[in-house]
Amino acid sequence: MPSRYDAIIIGAGHNGLVTAAYLAKAGRRVLVLERREILGGCCITEEVWPGYKVSSAAYVNSLLRPEIIRDLELKKYGFEMIPRSPSSFTPFPDGRYLMMGPDKEITHREIAKFSPRDAEQYPKYEAMLTRVADFLEPMLVQTPPDPFAGLGNLWELGKLGYRFRGMGRNAAAEAVEVLTGAATPILDRWFESQQLKATLATDAVIGAFAPPSHPGTAYVLFHHVMGECDGVRGVWGYVRGGMGTISNSIASAAKRHGAEIRPNSPVARILVKDGRATGVALQDGTEFHASAVASCADANVTFLKLMDAKDLPADFVASVKTIDYSSATVKINVALSEPPRFSCLPTAGVGPQHHGTMHVCPDLDYIERAYDDAKYGKPAANPILECTMATALDATLAPAGKHILSMFVQYAPYTLKGTTWDAERDKFADRCFDILNEYAPNFKRSVIDRRIYAPPDMEREWGITGGNIMQGAMSLSNLFSFRPVAGFANYRTPIAGLYLCGAAAHPGGGVMGAAGWNAAREMLRDGR
Repeated sequence: MPSRYDAIIIGAGHNGLVTAAYLAKAGRRVLVLERREILGGCCITEEVWPGYKVSSAAYVNSLLRPEIIRDLELKKYGFEMIPRSPSSFTPFPDGRYLMMGPDKEITHREIAKFSPRDAEQYPKYEAMLTRVADFLEPMLVQTPPDPFAGLGNLWELGKLGYRFRGMGRNAAAEAVEVLTGAATPILDRWFESQQLKATLATDAVIGAFAPPSHPGTAYVLFHHVMGECDGVRGVWGYVRGGMGTISNSIASAAKRHGAEIRPNSPVARILVKDGRATGVALQDGTEFHASAVASCADANVTFLKLMDAKDLPADFVASVKTIDYSSATVKINVALSEPPRFSCLPTAGVGPQHHGTMHVCPDLDYIERAYDDAKYGKPAANPILECTMATALDATLAPAGKHILSMFVQYAPYTLKGTTWDAERDKFADRCFDILNEYAPNFKRSVIDRRIYAPPDMEREWGITGGNIMQGAMSLSNLFSFRPVAGFANYRTPIAGLYLCGAAAHPGGGVMGAAGWNAAREMLRDGR
């Protein structure tokens, strides 16, 4: 095996694989080094139990850039989306339920059960978010300009300002509020129904250690109208075969263009000489050399664990140390003998209520109280549950008649006060199961097996600092020209030839592939 390459990619997360595929397609000799035996980072499918193919971490898709699907011909390699309809189901303690999207007539009828006024308002609300998304979405595949650098950057900022002005005063004000504000005031202004507001608010806090009343949470709201599923905008879906199909299809495209991918190859050190990256060393001492190295790991891992601080400017290291990796998310994957049978919709077998995300979150105060527990170092006594059952639409994932439930839970902090996750992990999962059982009384007896990932487990398993699924907070101070830190948002680093290509860079978390694509473009622009 050769030891010299044009580019080395650290980590085979989906972004790293995208970077590798684009570089290889451009004729570069590329090596991808992945510490685990499986490719994909947090975008994986694992056979956790015999016959059960589980999307262990990420579980739904919409944001994967259509340009990447097209350019890399991912459908040739097995990538296939399954749209979800309905997309959302929320049962309530009083025996009612709310089922939403993407069918507009169904959504209108369902919201009207709780508030005819809200049913009329909802399309206008979505139109507002779409206006914001139309402005922001092109920025996802743009290299952020540095406002403190040369004239070219100022020109790019000027073009951005011109586009912003073109939105008009009212739409621009909406965009600023969505970018910087809290979700709760926006939802309160648009709607009166607690049931609708609670359902929508869960979209604002997904993966964040913040309640919807905190500034910055509104930014995530507009994501549900972004992306697409088979060309239909704003529709989220499952990936046939699980989320790992995304990573595997990108890896196949990269290999087709000549990239070499090595699993079970943990990088121990990025090699630097005279201020330039020269390659990497594995934990077993093996060295590989290249004129360019791109890290798909987060900034903490890349700069503070894989590098010697003396090779980096002190002010840069200080800035990296300020990145917020707070996490309050637990992921529980469950094998079931039958679907949850909700008391409010007690049909046997798979029904429309199982197609999309099943929310257990009765009102906004419920979210705030759950956050309050975590704020003081405790797992929420009454956590928010977001459950999906991909087997409702993809029977290839489990044995006949059996199902997989993905439970995404908030809030539960990385560090617990007065106890440890080893002591609390199963107790917290039991509490989550008790809550779901209150709405679907057959749930607990249908459980065959489960696997629980608390924030420290996510860090250990998937290499994400603090268990933060976004590789760092997605607040305004950590976005666009300030991600990962000010002055280094263009995928380059203080070390010549060293790049970031994962969610630590713009545009951040989510299964988009945009960070990997953008990084590859800048590397090629540098002649790497």
